[in-house]
Amino acid sequence: MDGTGKIMAVDSDICGLKVGDEHPVRLMGVINLSQESFYKNSVIDKDSIINTAQDMVDKGATMIDVGGRSTWPLAEKITKKQETERLLPALEELKGNVDAVISVDTMFADIAEESLKRGVDVVNDVSGLTADSRMVDLIADYDCPAVVMASYQTPGDPFGMDAVMDSLSSIIKKAESKDIDPNKLILDPAFGKWVPEKDPIYDFETADQFERLKIFEKPLLAAVSRKSMIKAVTGKPAEERLYGSLAATSLVVHKGADIIRTHDIHQTKDVVDVAKAIRSRSPYVRKNGFEVSVLDVNHPSDAAYLIQSIGATTSGSNVMKKKSVYRVLRINNITTTEALIIKQEMLARGADAAISRDAVSHEDESTDVILMGTLLQIEQLVDKLSCQARNLPLIADMIEETLEQYTDTKYLYQ
Repeated sequence: MDGTGKIMAVDSDICGLKVGDEHPVRLMGVINLSQESFYKNSVIDKDSIINTAQDMVDKGATMIDVGGRSTWPLAEKITKKQETERLLPALEELKGNVDAVISVDTMFADIAEESLKRGVDVVNDVSGLTADSRMVDLIADYDCPAVVMASYQTPGDPFGMDAVMDSLSSIIKKAESKDIDPNKLILDPAFGKWVPEKDPIYDFETADQFERLKIFEKPLLAAVSRKSMIKAVTGKPAEERLYGSLAATSLVVHKGADIIRTHDIHQTKDVVDVAKAIRSRSPYVRKNGFEVSVLDVNHPSDAAYLIQSIGATTSGSNVMKKKSVYRVLRINNITTTEALIIKQEMLARGADAAISRDAVSHEDESTDVILMGTLLQIEQLVDKLSCQARNLPLIADMIEETLEQYTDTKYLYQ
């Protein structure tokens, strides 16, 4: 947001690598040094680090992410000393020998600092600056780009897209309070079973609603490769989840992902390029210092974030957020009298309803109705119909239940 309320195109420079709407989707190859990983075939032998990284670059990777600690909930825990001993020699090998942006996957500020001293470009903190209180200051001091993953108290603990949005908003505010350059933050919505209680349906929701993240106007990273959400559908072990991963990758790229973190660069490259080509640009017109752009907002909480971002108060944004989200509903086979009452009630609220031509003249006994209005207008209609005669209270209940289903993760994805 630039202070005038419009969503600007994302155009970030990550250590010389252009990332954003007008640039190719970037591939981040995974150098996994953790023997405890859930995907054993991804673990790289320390003697083949350079060859593996170079092969990834040759096949299309422009970023390499190096990690030494598995965050799989069932993985054996290791010490910080073990993580350091795995990471630092690998990073020293890579820097200057591979033409790619190098990131280090760690939650600990002292390990991140030692990595940055060895020439690492980006810190990838899956705890979203929560595991180590010193991390946010370190990133500010080094003025380096950082990947921050949706987290509250432990990595990946937000359940559902509303929680993902809320946690990322809090992380951004924390970073900005420490004067971290907002253009250097990369957002990760935390795909995967980071905590045992997390059901795969929450990842389905995050993938399906990935475009909501664009409201933050920052590069978006998606790490769906071989994740548990793929297993939930296919029942296959990590070694056999490639095609499922590619399907999920195509979806999130089409919905706005700028960076794909993957174990399979060669197989992912064409999928990413085609999905990006199909993705449309956001419409806007810029003339004489003015700009008009379309804001596609479907969730009240996102509307509140947008409204607050231009300087409105929290209370004001809460009042207006349901005025910012529009819904079109269909009601089938109600009496003409009921339809005309609904139409009049919608008109009285500044909204509208479409009914059949013959219903207007009472030539038809029944009709379908198309409701068109904001969430607030439709909720006001429900309140009004609830205390009227005929079948109108039942119709009000049905409208209310339908709107509830729209935000019910279990109903949508179970």
